Amino acid sequence: MHLLRLVASQVRLGEPLPWGVRDEHGQLLLARGHVIGSEAQLAALLERGASVDIEEVRAAASRAEAEKKRPASLFAQWEQVLWQLDRALRSIAEPGFAERIDEVRERIETLTLRDPDIAIYLTVRQDPKRLTIYALAHSVHCALVALLMARRLGWDEARKRTLMRAALTMNVAILDLQGRMAAQGSPPTPPQMEMIRAHPGVGVKMLQAAGIADDAWLTAVADHHERSDGSGYPQGLHEVGELPTVLRCIDVFMAKMAPRALRPPLSPQVAARQLYQDSGGAPASAAIIKEFGIYPPGEFVQLKSGELAVVVRRSSDARTPLAASVTDRHGMPHVNTVMRDTAKPEFAITATASESKFVLRMPPERLFGIQE
Repeated sequence: MHLLRLVASQVRLGEPLPWGVRDEHGQLLLARGHVIGSEAQLAALLERGASVDIEEVRAAASRAEAEKKRPASLFAQWEQVLWQLDRALRSIAEPGFAERIDEVRERIETLTLRDPDIAIYLTVRQDPKRLTIYALAHSVHCALVALLMARRLGWDEARKRTLMRAALTMNVAILDLQGRMAAQGSPPTPPQMEMIRAHPGVGVKMLQAAGIADDAWLTAVADHHERSDGSGYPQGLHEVGELPTVLRCIDVFMAKMAPRALRPPLSPQVAARQLYQDSGGAPASAAIIKEFGIYPPGEFVQLKSGELAVVVRRSSDARTPLAASVTDRHGMPHVNTVMRDTAKPEFAITATASESKFVLRMPPERLFGIQE
């Protein structure tokens, strides 16, 4: 075994390691596929003299080269969007920030419209093992929901794009804090709460420094935690515009469905009901709920046949989506996905089902019948 010292540039935070990390004697510290989630964790490894096996590095390079030659699946392209956004947000002090954000927005729009069901699936079926990248996933999910909502309501292009830009940048001031809080398994500390309450204003200053002069964009970011009854923050406003109000609804709806170390996610049905009640049935909230449907893609359901399935496609009737059966009627996993039309009485949905680790381990491409 020929070991090479690990250098920081070889590691992408939040992404699975393409090789194992070893100590100076070759003993395995972190297996291939492990996710290093923070700069502090990486720094600790480097201080310990972390190394990699040169043969594993070469094998990883060969796999990466093969992947480049193979067209990326839609799910892989969505994964790429996360890191495209990460690079854009972290380069806010560099020239061309607005153009980089628009590139992300355009990519999200392209992927969402190419397959809205897969876009919604990603918001519902989130991996609890990737909490450290919560900020990135949350921003992308809010932007795609904003797009679907705006299209359903017939918003013009300018207003739709402004809302998506605001969704992608509303938390730029707490990019790392959000991931830490999602994974820490305890309530926010007083210093963290101070940063949370200040982040809308700090974010606006960062955007202005980056050359953003769009008042609608800036106001949406500044006021996306304000409420018309004065209970919001940071200013406790009683008059809040439409864009920040809609952005707050999307932000809260997505946050409730996201897993945390401190609590499990709410089901789409519960989150939708709370959204509708909180907004008083506002058109934007109603549009989001209609877009997701009763059983949105990603929902885990029990079928009358006894099978457990994951909803993958909406239909014209919100009660009867297409679902991918993942077990037989005895609870044994299917080797291959079996599609079930829940409009057929024998495959009707009888209930939503509890979360299943088996579903998280199954490649989403297999659920949708896409080549892996």
